[in-house]
Amino acid sequence: MKLVSRFLKNESGATAIEYGLIAALISVAIIGGATVVGTGVNNTFTNVSGKL
Repeated sequence: MKLVSRFLKNESGATAIEYGLIAALISVAIIGGATVVGTGVNNTFTNVSGKL
């Protein structure tokens, strides 16, 4: 009974999952931002190349 009680009170696994979800969300935001910036830079270089 003590083992079950201790298991239910243990929150370290939930904390690790929360940190994992936060890290995943941050990485998705970084990838999305890099994609948008990369597309803009590519368009700029294409325009400059066309004008040269």
